[in-house]
Amino acid sequence: MIELRSLSLKEMQNFIEEIGEPKFRAKQVFKWIHKGVEDFESMTDLSKNLRIKLSEKAYIKNMEIVKKQVSKVDGTVKYLLKLLDGNLIECVLMRYNYGNSICISTQVGCSMGCKFCASTIGGKIRNLTSGEMIGQIIMVQNDIKERISNIVLMGVGEPLDNFDNTIKFLELLKEPEGLHIGMRHITISTCGLVPEIKRLADLNYQITLAISLHAPNDEIRKKTMPIANRYSIEQILDACRYYIEKTDRRITFEYTMIDGVNDEREHAEELAGKLKGLLCHVNLIPINDVTERDLKRSNQDKIVKFKNILESRGIETTIRRELGTDIDAACGQLRRRYQEI
Repeated sequence: MIELRSLSLKEMQNFIEEIGEPKFRAKQVFKWIHKGVEDFESMTDLSKNLRIKLSEKAYIKNMEIVKKQVSKVDGTVKYLLKLLDGNLIECVLMRYNYGNSICISTQVGCSMGCKFCASTIGGKIRNLTSGEMIGQIIMVQNDIKERISNIVLMGVGEPLDNFDNTIKFLELLKEPEGLHIGMRHITISTCGLVPEIKRLADLNYQITLAISLHAPNDEIRKKTMPIANRYSIEQILDACRYYIEKTDRRITFEYTMIDGVNDEREHAEELAGKLKGLLCHVNLIPINDVTERDLKRSNQDKIVKFKNILESRGIETTIRRELGTDIDAACGQLRRRYQEI
């Protein structure tokens, strides 16, 4: 059976012709799918014969909502979704005054092993298809009956470890007959896969690239991020310079504030020195509590002082607004709690 949500318009045209139908039908089917239709009977401008053919050879819906948590604090909604093979993923809807944003997953589990993230507990099970990434957006839009305008690939998984499916997802997103979301409305987060950062740079998408840095030096980074044993901070920064040169886009550095690990004055000064002259922005993140990890967040006073030091050195810095703190909104938390029941 063919997963239609993963097909590009060109692939849809080939498929439609293969089942003996005229090519123009592909655009109709493609538009229905990305408008949120989940069954062929709802495609009212198609012949009954074509709808039967499609139901015999393909499918649309590739997940269902298992659980939904709505924050009483800020309206953030966390979804637990079950895929057709029974695996679970998460996505989070965040409401802002400029529109609805969704943070989606790109893998079932994660192999990166970052100690401050619940997503990595249990490792990676498999990559998501581009259609399963699209499916998260469609499922949420269908649920809230509103359009999502901003996409963040910062949920469960490492997007650049699933490079080909992630790129196909981006191509599907910008399709005028599909969801038609511009590249400047998309953020991709990576823990620092150097070759893939350069491959992404060569594609010259006008997305926002966010680097999960979380330490001012390799010694500290290795304590919480196994990827640091493969790529040094200097290698990552070299890849970032290449990315900026190719795309002329500012990079965001994500920095989780962990008490007693990376939050002292000297850490802020060292980080500022590393980033000096780079077209970038630092986003300080108070760590979410993960029961299985013995790491605690920095207190608010330390976080503010860290921000002030970076800004005094010319590094634009923000403290991430915490959303969904009452609904397990951190990556992997809801999925893990559900699996343990």
